[in-house]
Amino acid sequence: MIGFTAFAQNDHRKGMKDMSPEHMATLQTKQMTLSLGLNDTQQAQIQKLNVENATLRMEKVKEMRAKKENGEMKKPTSEERYALKNERLDHQIAQKQQLQKILTKEQFEKWESTKADRMSKRKGRSKGNNRDRKKKQ
Repeated sequence: MIGFTAFAQNDHRKGMKDMSPEHMATLQTKQMTLSLGLNDTQQAQIQKLNVENATLRMEKVKEMRAKKENGEMKKPTSEERYALKNERLDHQIAQKQQLQKILTKEQFEKWESTKADRMSKRKGRSKGNNRDRKKKQ
């Protein structure tokens, strides 16, 4: 069962790699429409935002792959890690501000709640695995 789940997750990620930024953005926008009840104007604005984000993510992935293939991949210094984290947080803040302008107050609160749930599940999953391993040892 575990092997099948791992294979299924890996297969899902592999399929996402083959998608264009526009396709990924469209799927994400549709999920948000179902979850938040977006109107047509909101859908268009969110679609544009999601395409920008997906394109940026794809560029970063390509850049990292190129570095890895060229052997330029090295452990970042603390200053480089700080700069990367700072850049990512600035982008997240800008995204949040843009979403606040597009969504109604209720939609934004629901989006934040959903995002917080996903983050806690993601963190809980890794912590739970570590606890289980420690118990078995």
